[in-house]
Amino acid sequence: MAPLMELRDVSKYFGTVIALNGVSFAVQAGEVHCLLGDNGAGKSTLIKILSGVHGPTEGEIRLQDQPVQFASPRDALDRGIATVYQDLATVPLMSVARNFFAGREPLVGWGPFKRMDWPMIERVTREEMGRMGIDIRDPGQPVGTLSGGERQSLAIARAVYFGAKVLILDEPTSALGVHQAAVVLRLIVKARARGLGVIFITHNVHHAFPVADTITLLNRGRSLGTFAKGEISRERVLEMMAGGKELVDLEAELAAMGRASSTLQ
Repeated sequence: MAPLMELRDVSKYFGTVIALNGVSFAVQAGEVHCLLGDNGAGKSTLIKILSGVHGPTEGEIRLQDQPVQFASPRDALDRGIATVYQDLATVPLMSVARNFFAGREPLVGWGPFKRMDWPMIERVTREEMGRMGIDIRDPGQPVGTLSGGERQSLAIARAVYFGAKVLILDEPTSALGVHQAAVVLRLIVKARARGLGVIFITHNVHHAFPVADTITLLNRGRSLGTFAKGEISRERVLEMMAGGKELVDLEAELAAMGRASSTLQ
């Protein structure tokens, strides 16, 4: 089957700065594709290209084997590409239900008597959060009262409900503790089970490996390759991300500093 989404030799230049250089990968339905890279690897630029904020300078984006050019983030969303950013784009003082339907509120009534369909809003919010494994007792409670993992659940459930085919997650576990990170990883598995293609962008190898089907490694705007999880070890991934030679040089430098310190004493 054709991939849900595919990038072919995508590059992005900002003047003389090369942010991305020839990046290619694809994500299938029911697959978690992890994009792994350290700070400065080009992950932020890639997210903006995937979500329609920027267009690629070179290369091609394809949806189900058809070339596309996103005119805007709304265009990407209308085509089924949903992006959940680190800040989650939620309003803490608004209710869970209002955040779930923000900008897409269902209405009842006619003409000047139209109003929001609150029973439907609260029912759907409770049901969709429940499908993600989160029991919301009161959809009217402020989002600010939810934990970090529950807020991620809200953002993912909202994307799935409104028809996302490809779900892009921007460092969803970076600011979470062990328990809440585990909640989010379970959400990723649930999204995969519902047939979505999930692009999980992270710098944390230990969070990527439990859920990944395939992995693309980024380093300074370039792809170091795409691997099925069984083809590469965590240790090798860490070495490639950090740069094996840099680690060896650092170990040698620290050993020399230790020897020098011992001599002075």
